[in-house]
Amino acid sequence: MSFWLILIVGISSAAITAAMGLWLIPKLRRLKFGQTILDIGPKWHKEKKEGTPTMGGLMFYIGVALAFAGGYVFLCVNKTISFEGAMAADGIKSISALIMALCFGFVGFVDDYIKVRKKRNEGLTVMQKIVMQVLIIAAFFTSRVLSGDTSTVIRFPFLGQLDLSFFYYILMGLVILYLVNAVNLTDGIDGLNSSVSFIYFIAFAVITLNIKLYGMSLLTVAAAGGCLGFLVWNFPPAKVFMGDTGSMFLGGLVAAIGVGSGCEVMMIVASAVYIWEALTVLIQTTYFRITHGKRLFKMTPIHHSFEMRGWKESKIDIVFSLIALLAGAAAVALSYGI
Repeated sequence: MSFWLILIVGISSAAITAAMGLWLIPKLRRLKFGQTILDIGPKWHKEKKEGTPTMGGLMFYIGVALAFAGGYVFLCVNKTISFEGAMAADGIKSISALIMALCFGFVGFVDDYIKVRKKRNEGLTVMQKIVMQVLIIAAFFTSRVLSGDTSTVIRFPFLGQLDLSFFYYILMGLVILYLVNAVNLTDGIDGLNSSVSFIYFIAFAVITLNIKLYGMSLLTVAAAGGCLGFLVWNFPPAKVFMGDTGSMFLGGLVAAIGVGSGCEVMMIVASAVYIWEALTVLIQTTYFRITHGKRLFKMTPIHHSFEMRGWKESKIDIVFSLIALLAGAAAVALSYGI
């Protein structure tokens, strides 16, 4: 696949996403779709961020989808992707990954809409979110099976592979559920989720190119471009927040690309920052209950703990992005062993 096509898709996604901000942000302000900040968070968040337009994730829905569609049509015309054989499977995987991400994004959109309409920081209940997410995951695996992809093998780089049979769907379903919500938790300060996700998608662009999944490569590049375009408006101090609308869409892409490409192990490695963020919440909650009110961290997710220590948001973005870069590089290196 042409380097220039990859570059054009990435730049197009970034440009469309950034340009969408010129229209969407004023629209969100007119509709008074401002973020309501939790009282339990850092107090300066409520003072400085209350009322900032949210649901900005809609910006990169358009950028990612249009850039991917344009690149995909080009590949079809040039017969790099077709509707027959292995190339058809590649196309189906990339399209189903985007659809799954959009479905997760819709759950986030509903959650955000309830929040802004009722002027509170709680939308859907935890159980409502989980039920909807489980249904999306079930639909994703069903679409894979119906398209002929019945593989239940996990490939371990340089070691071999393991067929988990039906247990694969249970295990990977739980992993997807964890990752989607972990990406959501990473969206807590200006620029963090976009920066970390940009690096994740760049890593998977390299991985999917290595294994010749060109449709998935286009999707990852489009996703990276969308994150970059959104950073134009979201880098500290943010002019708009992505909200659950955006973070759950990104979470859906992170999981669907990793599982859909058959690179589950590399997905987990490249997701180190997301996993760390969510894990600190689980550890804090468990420790709090066991010790009847004591806390192990100053605040979770862990990026808030660094805020409480006096780190600026831009410093947290840089440090976490460097960690993501190391994790992404490790995942790329492992991909040469499958």
